[in-house]
Amino acid sequence: MSMRKRVTNEEISALCLELSLLLHAGVSLGDALTLLSEEEENPLLSGLAERVDMGAPLSEALRESGAFPAYVSGLVETGERTGRTEQALGALSRYYEERTRMGRRVRSALLYPAVLLGLMLVVIGVLLVKVLPIFDEVYASLGSGLSGAAGGLLALGRWLEGAMPLLWAVLAVLAALAALCAVWEPARSGLPGLWRRLSGDRGVTRKLDDARLAQALAMGMAGGLPLEEALELAAGLLESGSEARCRDCQSRLAQGESLGAALGQSGVLPARSCRLLELGQRGGAGDAAMERIAQDLMEEGERALEALVGRVEPALVLVCSLLVGLILLSVMLPLMNIMAAIG
Repeated sequence: MSMRKRVTNEEISALCLELSLLLHAGVSLGDALTLLSEEEENPLLSGLAERVDMGAPLSEALRESGAFPAYVSGLVETGERTGRTEQALGALSRYYEERTRMGRRVRSALLYPAVLLGLMLVVIGVLLVKVLPIFDEVYASLGSGLSGAAGGLLALGRWLEGAMPLLWAVLAVLAALAALCAVWEPARSGLPGLWRRLSGDRGVTRKLDDARLAQALAMGMAGGLPLEEALELAAGLLESGSEARCRDCQSRLAQGESLGAALGQSGVLPARSCRLLELGQRGGAGDAAMERIAQDLMEEGERALEALVGRVEPALVLVCSLLVGLILLSVMLPLMNIMAAIG
């Protein structure tokens, strides 16, 4: 692995878990990194071990490598300041494990509708380009021709056939982009941000962002930060609407609003989650309460995503079936009339 190649969420989770376990066993960070680099023959880990052995903090080594997200080095630095590096690494492992699992769920949820849409478009294209001209020849042999809706569909099919070289070029470009996203991590990691900008801060996107924000807050609090500092950390390391909500909550807290009101009015957490967090903090278990909130919001986001996909699939089937039925009826009904007249 090169020094500049971005590591995946799964790799971050595994590395942080291994480091936290080795630290818990009393192994120093430098020795732990050296041990892991020797086992995996990983030049990235070797570089990190060398920097740590030279006296650099782990957070600085992670930042200088250019291979880790800012959130990793930021929370490790927080753990180093508070003397809870092991806890910070454990929290990072859980956080990126959840992100890996969510990414897999999203990909699996979107794969089937995408394949279904592609197959339906192929079927409709074959009907327009190959089947309708055959029916037109049949009508011509009977002294008639396709007219009305069928004539319009026939013209569309002929246009598609003429534009086929351009369509193949577009498909080739899309396939190249898909291959680029599959092999190049920056392109793949930029897709969620592009989707958030297109869909806005609402709906399923908002639910998933809320879950990630709650995970980030839980991770910061598990690393030894009070909620106010965890908000500041999350605001600096998260994106788009989540960052704006953190900043708004910080300003409300600075103006003297209560914790529950600031969290609720700024939209950082739902009202029920705010109540649970306040109760947890009163009982001295704010970090455990935030962990539960993050888990609940993640499950809610997953259910919302599954419900959306559940609505998309029947809609695709219905629309494509209606189009296929319209194409067939537009050519079969006139043919039935002609056969009835002949008979």
